[in-house]
Amino acid sequence: MEPKYGNVTVALAGQDGNAFAVMAKVSSALRKGGVPNEEVEAYLSESMSADYDSLLRTAMKWVRIT
Repeated sequence: MEPKYGNVTVALAGQDGNAFAVMAKVSSALRKGGVPNEEVEAYLSESMSADYDSLLRTAMKWVRIT
């Protein structure tokens, strides 16, 4: 499945696995990719709605993860 914003790529391999660090990295990349603030807020809301595994699945749903 292609991510919602497949033109935005985030490198998470070898990075801090802290949930807040992941959300910050993805939301920053979304903003740099020109994604509207409302969409970034929607990503953050979805990311915080469940556990850590869900947070990672949400990131993969929104951006390309490397």
